[in-house]
Amino acid sequence: MPPTLASLVNHSALKLTVRAGEDRLDVPVRWAHVSELADPVPYMEGGELLLITALKLDAEDPEAMLRYVRRLAGAGVVGLGFAVGVNYEQTPQALVDACAQEGLPLLEVPRRTPFLAISKAVSAAIAADQYRAVTAGFAAQRELTKQALNTGPEGVLTALAAQVDGWAALYDASGSVVAAAPEWAGRRAARLTAEVERLRERAAPASSVVGGPEHEDRVELHSLGTGRRPRAALAVGTAAALGTAERYAVHSAIALLTLTTERSRSLHAAEQRVGTAVLRMLLAGQPDHARAVAGDLYGGLLDAPFRMIVAEAGSGPAGEALSELAETVESAAARSGEAVLVVPEGERLVVLAGDEGTAVAACAAYATAREAERAVPDQGRTDEDELVVGLSAPSGPIAAAAAYKQAEQALSVARRRGRVFVEHEQLAAGSVLPLLADDAVRAFADGLLRALYEHDATGRGDLVASLRAWLSRHGQWDAAAADLGVHRHTLRYRMRRVEEILGRSLDDPDVRMELWLALKATATD
Repeated sequence: MPPTLASLVNHSALKLTVRAGEDRLDVPVRWAHVSELADPVPYMEGGELLLITALKLDAEDPEAMLRYVRRLAGAGVVGLGFAVGVNYEQTPQALVDACAQEGLPLLEVPRRTPFLAISKAVSAAIAADQYRAVTAGFAAQRELTKQALNTGPEGVLTALAAQVDGWAALYDASGSVVAAAPEWAGRRAARLTAEVERLRERAAPASSVVGGPEHEDRVELHSLGTGRRPRAALAVGTAAALGTAERYAVHSAIALLTLTTERSRSLHAAEQRVGTAVLRMLLAGQPDHARAVAGDLYGGLLDAPFRMIVAEAGSGPAGEALSELAETVESAAARSGEAVLVVPEGERLVVLAGDEGTAVAACAAYATAREAERAVPDQGRTDEDELVVGLSAPSGPIAAAAAYKQAEQALSVARRRGRVFVEHEQLAAGSVLPLLADDAVRAFADGLLRALYEHDATGRGDLVASLRAWLSRHGQWDAAAADLGVHRHTLRYRMRRVEEILGRSLDDPDVRMELWLALKATATD
């Protein structure tokens, strides 16, 4: 620990005597400084032991001494050393009283003790403290390195928590707690998710401090990774600010965890290449070859029903959302011990994940959050740049190509409907009518029915309503005529006029289908 006034008083060679402030001798001393200026405050930084002989001071004037001592205390001077036998044979009582009133420790320095001896003692103590800190830091670095090699990130966190006499936690790219030490620290670390997410928005390396006197501890957050976007984060919680030795330990932990993270990225890239090969074999209808290549890495994923996810995004913020989606899915799978196959393909992301697993749930949750963000007006955002995600129905290796097509179809529908996320099962369980809202479908419907609407606008009949009633009754003349309140012969005449105007036969089922869909499309206007 650094030198204190108490350690100087107890230094046998200095022979210092305490004349005031006996209860404040445990304060650290940053330096010992000699100044005979009437006002040395402009040259003080705080933490000094000021040594004087009162050469230019009226040390016997109570008011002058009170002003002098008050300024020193306000500047952060931690103690005053007064040399007797130079300008004053004894320490002036006015100076003693002023120091006692302001709570500033006053040390009497005997004539045989030069100020230089005090400065040397302070300097030697500071150097010794720094040496101890550096030595302790190197010892901590060796221990952290040993733990990193033997037990991985968990061991590093355990060793770091012991070194700083606090706790440590590691977060993944999504801001979730991966590991914490001691074990109880996991709940405390989970409360800092919002702060970790804000840290991730800054370019690495980045750090911040959370908490203070009003909190239960002081927490430092540090980003991990060498890329523009942090891959992980480290939290270190302590009761007070870190000392030099503790700071060495934290910096060593950051370096080791960053190295681990970057190594994990290299392994992840290799795994991703294997995953790409597995996906291509599945889509090519070669499930046996795909299973052989997958091995233990992805083999378990092919032994149970899986879902295919296809996501697309343009450039800009939506492109970053594609990376965030990949991180979210992978982090969720890692926390639950699931296998997940993630393959980036330019502006598209393909994911193979277990049915009803956490990875699929995390994808849906992320898409829901993006959907909520889309509801907020953004002048700089265009539909082409938005993230869209399609999810297939549960499938297996043999039907992987069909699952991929299902995911693409769901993605296409999501794009047309202005949605972020659509499941293929929703399309099968729903109705085809919402698809008629497409502009191209409406244009076709308007063109097909325009002649009938123009005919009705002249007041020469109600062909559109008659056609709708006839089609809704599946060509039953009596039922349709009753709905319209006309004679069936009148309805037959109107249907012949429809055929004449459109140049199409109502006996053709394809014509009936097109006319019915056209009527439905125009009815949504």
